[in-house]
Amino acid sequence: MTKKTKPEANGLASLEQAIGHTFAQRDLLELALTHRSLAFEAGNNGDPSADNEQLEFLGDAVVGLMVADALLQHFPACAEGTLTRLRAMLVSRKHLGEVGLRLGLGEYLRLGRGEEQSGGRKKPVLLANATEALIAALYRDGGVDAAREFVEREIMAPRMEELHAAVVAGEAFGSAAGDFKTALQELLQSKPDTTARAQYVVLEDRGHAHAERFYVELRVEVQDGPITTHGEGATKKAAQQRAAEAAYTLLKQQAGRAE
Repeated sequence: MTKKTKPEANGLASLEQAIGHTFAQRDLLELALTHRSLAFEAGNNGDPSADNEQLEFLGDAVVGLMVADALLQHFPACAEGTLTRLRAMLVSRKHLGEVGLRLGLGEYLRLGRGEEQSGGRKKPVLLANATEALIAALYRDGGVDAAREFVEREIMAPRMEELHAAVVAGEAFGSAAGDFKTALQELLQSKPDTTARAQYVVLEDRGHAHAERFYVELRVEVQDGPITTHGEGATKKAAQQRAAEAAYTLLKQQAGRAE
């Protein structure tokens, strides 16, 4: 279908199967795939509702909300700055373009002749825009649940392992030290036998005001028995991170032996 400007009905059925949603309002799906170049050639250049740019505008807001909500559920221990960076990874034009490419949206785009001849079906920016417009169409046709299911399956799921790794490695917040408190919390939440969250207790602080050292004890109750680790640092947060790193490493080692 690389030389067609308008997808056929059976072609759209294939796309609906790929995205897991059958549209009650098929015109919404067609509109989400309509580039302004086709609207211009059809003489509708003055009508902002004749192409997918309004849906793209709505889709940008919808995907931002869905991703933010899902990140709070997956990473409840992350600070706002970390969540913002994780969200940016997921809603970037590059990633959305990759989603569109994976779904084969380029095959279904409705393009004008000029855009068709310039290779518009493979342009990452057009694929990213169409992905956002598609999300808006899903939202309007199937409501919040349809949009959320698509976002979590197609946008988040393929990168969840990468996001978890970024949190542990500190890449999400520009720190080489890593956020082991968040990583530990995520690990505990994935363990059904965990009976208590991590509890950090400051044992003491030593030194002068300009050179204090903090000592923290971390206690975690799991089915195999309590785990206690300690951390030391120039700040309470640093000491907690050290203790969390020790607990995280210990739990991962135990999990490896159990497998």
